Amino acid sequence: MDFKNSQTKVNLMRAFAGESQARNRYTIGASCARKQGLAAIADVFTFTADQEKEHAAIFYNLLTELSGENIAIEGSYPVDISDSVSDLLRFAQHNEYEEHDDVYKAFEETAREEGFQKAAGAFHMIAEVEKTHGDRFGMFAELLETNTLYESDTPTHWMCLECGYIYEGTKVPERCPVCNHAQGYYIPLSLAPYMN
Repeated sequence: MDFKNSQTKVNLMRAFAGESQARNRYTIGASCARKQGLAAIADVFTFTADQEKEHAAIFYNLLTELSGENIAIEGSYPVDISDSVSDLLRFAQHNEYEEHDDVYKAFEETAREEGFQKAAGAFHMIAEVEKTHGDRFGMFAELLETNTLYESDTPTHWMCLECGYIYEGTKVPERCPVCNHAQGYYIPLSLAPYMN
């Protein structure tokens, strides 16, 4: 099939648009979390936003042979606005699972049928990453909703993401005793970057 007349071309542009919007939604989510003193969750949003930017670039680069042309697409995209960081995490979880469970699997199947194996592979592999994103967003939403992001029934280790101090106890201090950053910079040590 000629790529210029394919559905895969349209699906790649739709994926590019979706990933671009996700990046912006997560950047907005990071701002909301930071304003509420949840610096570690803001970092999770930003970390994921940067990965969404990379996904957008992968899909966009698969359109290189159509450089200089316009591709018309139709689609619906979420309006996930809330002052609740937990809600923003749940919205993101839902959207990531939707990409994994439905959207990218359908796009992969179409690309394979049309003979565009590289695009099919990209849809497949990125769908798996989106599942990881959804799991991560859901986990942090659960920690917020159950008030266990900064408290535990048993002594637990937390890390200050600003200075690296590791605190052990049942409740994170209001301010880090080393760098004086607020509680929102702490994360359970098991979730800290580069620990596992």
